[in-house]
Amino acid sequence: KLVCDGCEHANDLREEEAGLPMRCIFCRQPIPETDEEIELNEKKRAEANDPLALYQVGGNRFNRGDSATAIEYWEKAAEMGEIGAHYSLSRVYGEGRGAEMDRNKFVYHLEQAAIGGHPIARDSLGEWEEAKGNIDKAVKHYIIAANLGYDASIERLKNSYVEGVVNKEDFAAAL
Repeated sequence: KLVCDGCEHANDLREEEAGLPMRCIFCRQPIPETDEEIELNEKKRAEANDPLALYQVGGNRFNRGDSATAIEYWEKAAEMGEIGAHYSLSRVYGEGRGAEMDRNKFVYHLEQAAIGGHPIARDSLGEWEEAKGNIDKAVKHYIIAANLGYDASIERLKNSYVEGVVNKEDFAAAL
């Protein structure tokens, strides 16, 4: 479930003006105030197979050094289409952080995240293609990432334009 920022902001203003306690826009329960309450809510959502919650719980586990459990959560979330989980798995398999490096899994998860609209994943695919010498493919990835608002891709394209690697039309397409 997603709610636009404007709708969420309007709800927050309504609650504040009416002197009401802040509540979750989805479930209408009070907003958790402690890390323990937040973690408990995430755990409940993960148990209900909420892909975003699975991704978040996986991130919490990874940050605590429990890579194996994090990967399990991320794989489950990725199976459900959570692009953040795909990107996290690409980093795990691409960098060997928490699992053995696996080029095929790295590329697969990076592509899935990029296809899903993850701008950093799209930029990383551009870097991957550039490293392989596929400049035309790299530029296409950078343009898409730039159109998704990723500033690093815009800078890459600007530098490539100055160096004569990217033509004026491709550079203009990114702006």
